[in-house]
Amino acid sequence: MSGQPTVTGAATPLVIFTPSGRRGHFPPGTTVLDAARALGVDIDSVCGGRGLCGRCQVEQSVGSFAKHGIESLPQHLSPFAATEAEYRDRRGMQVARRLSCVAQLRGDVVMDVPIESQVFRQVVRKGLEVREFQVDPVVRLHYVEVAPPRLASPSGDLVRLGESLEVEWGLLDLEADVHVLQTLQGALEEGRWAVTVAVHDGRTITAIWPGLHEVAYGVAIDVGSTTIAGHLADLADGTVLASKGMMNPQIRFGEDLMSRVSYAMMHPGGAAEMTAAVRGALDSLLTSLVAKAGVRRDEIHELAIVGNPIMHHLLLGIDPVPLGSAPFALATDRAVRIRATELGLTVHPGARAYLLPCIAGHVGADTAGAILAEAPHESEQVTLIVDVGTNAEIVLGDRHGLLAASSPTGPAFEGAQISSGQRAAPGAIERVRIDRQ
Repeated sequence: MSGQPTVTGAATPLVIFTPSGRRGHFPPGTTVLDAARALGVDIDSVCGGRGLCGRCQVEQSVGSFAKHGIESLPQHLSPFAATEAEYRDRRGMQVARRLSCVAQLRGDVVMDVPIESQVFRQVVRKGLEVREFQVDPVVRLHYVEVAPPRLASPSGDLVRLGESLEVEWGLLDLEADVHVLQTLQGALEEGRWAVTVAVHDGRTITAIWPGLHEVAYGVAIDVGSTTIAGHLADLADGTVLASKGMMNPQIRFGEDLMSRVSYAMMHPGGAAEMTAAVRGALDSLLTSLVAKAGVRRDEIHELAIVGNPIMHHLLLGIDPVPLGSAPFALATDRAVRIRATELGLTVHPGARAYLLPCIAGHVGADTAGAILAEAPHESEQVTLIVDVGTNAEIVLGDRHGLLAASSPTGPAFEGAQISSGQRAAPGAIERVRIDRQ
């Protein structure tokens, strides 16, 4: 037809919505919002589809999606309309976003519905069971009084600080981060030669403050295939101050683990896209945690992170493709400790991130964390640990030995590629509790 965009997809465009996974064919010219409503995808809209409220924003996932057999290209949506431009100029809108009440189907598309546009937002609740553990943080704060410099003893400030820490706290041969050296003299002068330092693992000075400083926090994060959970704790006494769960934005690249490996295989730069997505999500999670706890980001000095092997590798920027086929080789099965800033996280510049070790190709650091928490290897009784998510891990054993295995369970429990039912949302099952009595 003259004057109409060329449709390179199917004659009747296919639209697939994420994270719900709902899909259907609609005539060209159908708005994305109308298609969503017909499929039961609940997109927020209070202006009657007139492009005024901006609550119906969606984002097109562009590229080839082999598992769906389609290409989602920019020209498969109608061009950016004047109504959208007016809203963007008036209220602001992210570059990749479209108003679903205005954007029309011209070909096959994959559309992501961000959480702020969802009417029935998914219930993402990751509970915390409090158990008794001896608090032994890897980051400790130490207050010391340092001898002022003297002409007769021209030793550097770091040397004299180290001598005071050795005398008062028994700490030997400490190193210091560069940013500590940059603020060392100012802190000593402001504190009148009394300072507090943060020492990581008894080896490295990672922070310094003038006078007495008593605040340091840590964050534990579980990076799941579908959800991410975080808990912010006081490193001094282990008190959990805030907990938060959120969707893993990688779900738009594939509902399950193998789908994401396939995305990395089929799309050059796909692994980097997923790495950027999960790192951005972790930084957003930290924003929510510090706001909820009423603390500052630069007061976070330690992060402990777990996840299945593919989440682990993607977070670190490691190619996950070798995990997609036998022999399912890990890049490393050792624990990884890096600066948190290397993961793009906005925390104290001296903060470290500790990623627990993966056990095998599909038995990850999250299972290692579960074993540490439940300690079946110390028990006389045989213990069964089951972690059910998009991927399930099972550990069986006692102090004589442990066996571990994994299996995909996403379709049954997390809603991946289901044709009936729904993810957790108001009206669905929200919680299952086991009565141990």
